[in-house]
Amino acid sequence: MVIVFGTKPAILACAAVTGPLEKRSVFKSYFDTIMDDERFQENTNEKGQMVLVQEACQVLMKKADVKNLDIDYFLSGDLVNQMTPTSFAARELAVSFIGLFAACATAVSSLIIAGLLTELGASNFAIAGASSHHNATERQFRYPVDYGAQKPATAQWTVTAAGFALVGKYHEGMPYMAAATVGKVIDYGQDNPFHMGAAMAPAAYSTITTHLKKRNQKISDYDVIFTGDLGKIGLKLLKAMFAEDGIKSEELNILRDGGEEYFGEDTRFQAGASGAGCSASVFYSYVDLQMRTGRYKKVLLVATGALLSPLSYQQGETIPCIAHAVELTV
Repeated sequence: MVIVFGTKPAILACAAVTGPLEKRSVFKSYFDTIMDDERFQENTNEKGQMVLVQEACQVLMKKADVKNLDIDYFLSGDLVNQMTPTSFAARELAVSFIGLFAACATAVSSLIIAGLLTELGASNFAIAGASSHHNATERQFRYPVDYGAQKPATAQWTVTAAGFALVGKYHEGMPYMAAATVGKVIDYGQDNPFHMGAAMAPAAYSTITTHLKKRNQKISDYDVIFTGDLGKIGLKLLKAMFAEDGIKSEELNILRDGGEEYFGEDTRFQAGASGAGCSASVFYSYVDLQMRTGRYKKVLLVATGALLSPLSYQQGETIPCIAHAVELTV
């Protein structure tokens, strides 16, 4: 389903806050705050993630010069059971809250809904984004970090990061939402939780091709198409799918991926970064700045998510995936 926004909902401001290990990211200079403690001075990882979300929202509101009472909606989610870090952060923010789960695609699904609320005239200011926490997520989906389990080369590193955008009415000169595509759940039978790029690449391909077809566009119409966290392997697979459609390799250079680039060529992070905070922290820092400074005029953000749970994996289910896209222009 493709949505065309008539009122051009704008991204008024963005903020990204990360944990200490993210100092190794190639995007570190674009992050607003890099905390020194993985748990943010709390006694559990989950409470630390709650503070991470709160801090990112506070930075965002300060940059936009708005207060809690000005915010109509807070739309966000994370990867922990029942999204408790985000829900507990919403308790402290004390604004109308819609919790969302699209796994690592939440960074864009929340942005789309914020745009729709603005389009309908139901919101003047909405905060949209997502977060993830390495230790909390690893403990839930794979093994506790203290266990010291070795990972294969196809695995990706869940980042500790939060990224948020403040969405409001159109403002000249600011990036705005021209259109969006709500993706369909795609499942190619992948069942390895250590090979998420391969599972999510078909969903990214499906959403991008749908968006381009419905908008009568081609890849080269964009300055960049930025996917969320396909990682090094997933991005190669995505490019291979488009190459089979006859798209030339030089044109495919427009396709970039936050997870593939997040930690550069550091092999300690295997196939790259992942997590709901991966695309959120890249989109709402680096990409946003490129648009505000005029380097990018037209961008397609595509966040991908693997819709598995620990229970579904233990029951031998395959991994259904989703990708949502939003077309930004300035």
